[in-house]
Amino acid sequence: MRLGILTGGGDCPGLNAVIRAAVVRTIRTYDGHMLGFQDGWLGMLRNRVVELDLNAISGILPRGGTMLGTSRVDPFREAPGLEGIREALQLHGLDGVLVCGGDGTLAAASRLAAAGVPLIGIPKTIDNDVPGTDYSFGYDTALTTVVRAVDALHSTAESHDRVIVLEVMGRTTGWLALSAAIAGGADMAVCPEQPVSAKRVCDVIRQRKARGRDFSIVVVAEGARFEADPDGEVLEVPQRLDAFGRPRYGGIGERLAARIEKELQVETRTVTLGYVQRGGTPTAFDRLLGSRMGVVAVDLAHRAEFGRMVCLRGLQIESVPIEVVAQGPRPADPALVEVANVFFG
Repeated sequence: MRLGILTGGGDCPGLNAVIRAAVVRTIRTYDGHMLGFQDGWLGMLRNRVVELDLNAISGILPRGGTMLGTSRVDPFREAPGLEGIREALQLHGLDGVLVCGGDGTLAAASRLAAAGVPLIGIPKTIDNDVPGTDYSFGYDTALTTVVRAVDALHSTAESHDRVIVLEVMGRTTGWLALSAAIAGGADMAVCPEQPVSAKRVCDVIRQRKARGRDFSIVVVAEGARFEADPDGEVLEVPQRLDAFGRPRYGGIGERLAARIEKELQVETRTVTLGYVQRGGTPTAFDRLLGSRMGVVAVDLAHRAEFGRMVCLRGLQIESVPIEVVAQGPRPADPALVEVANVFFG
């Protein structure tokens, strides 16, 4: 059995665990060969390939990022497109390809699978928004990073009687913001799933001050949306596009902080964690989840069960048809939102 593997989209902790597990399973269990395509789909289209043996993966388990590199290239927008992917499979005599990615990379993988390309999807994202799986690796590490930031910000906010707005990643979902706010003991969370008005955020801070709590921590998702205030004013969300024409998030924290400071006349600071949420050593949970997914992905390929995506269901690693990604980003669980409402509602 000859397989290829690639990592596409944004990097996240746990990718190297998947690569390592897939290589070990392929070689030791099935006496097969594994090739790594560098820089995502670009590696297949430009023939950037490396042999992955046991020596090549030595020591990569605790490392963040991906040893193969990554890119946001869409094979349907980059020549030679579908035919280039097919040619890469034929050139290297591959039985199939393991594709590690988020919703963008897996959406392309789903289209390729529909066109007959033999592949297996492996969901990765710090946003935890890939449909079809309870959790994606990368999320736990990012959540741990954000919670540590909330913990650290408490002491400085309390010392100076400040309001601190912490902006976190998550794009159109609030998994990170809600979970970090609950686990970190923040005072307010703002997420896309449950828009609130800027006045509501100010009212929460005002109520805390009335109780003698002169500091507050507000966690806001980068893709948060706001309802209109009673006077009809709406806090505007920055609208920008990246080089690929997709929404570029970030900046809502600054705007919310300015509104809080203006209305409450209280010193307000903004902390935007940015890419630190993607980096660092993966947690034990992400290493284990990535390893389990890598093993099962190879098993699926060995059985020629292509066109599927591995997933976590409860405590078990299973698989679903890869076209499930067409459902779009998976919003935060309503049960999680309800728990958040206990503390922030």
